[in-house]
Amino acid sequence: MRVILFGPPGVGKGTQAKLLTEEFDSVHISTGDLLREAVKNQTPLGVKIRSFMDLGNLVPDEVMIGLIEQTLDSDRARRSFILDGFPRTVAQAKALDEMFIRMGLRWMASSVSEWIMRRSCGV
Repeated sequence: MRVILFGPPGVGKGTQAKLLTEEFDSVHISTGDLLREAVKNQTPLGVKIRSFMDLGNLVPDEVMIGLIEQTLDSDRARRSFILDGFPRTVAQAKALDEMFIRMGLRWMASSVSEWIMRRSCGV
């Protein structure tokens, strides 16, 4: 199973990812965790990421795309994953679509908009 969780901050993507990961024995791929891990391990990509973070800049799309591509190509994500926090931009979504095509995957979007509104706006 491969799941992508979309939504603005605070809607519970991380919470749902943890529950789904436990229920379906999947890998939780959180972009925030990946960024912190790459920086901590001082990988070549991590050094590049740190240079943007140290300046207070967002990590550019091409770097985020490389990080996700590297992760999706890993053994740990081959069977099943929950993707949390990616894509955030149109360029990232297009790149993810291309990655999925190479992997032989298709994606389907679904949302519960009323629930999302209540959760994010307190309505």
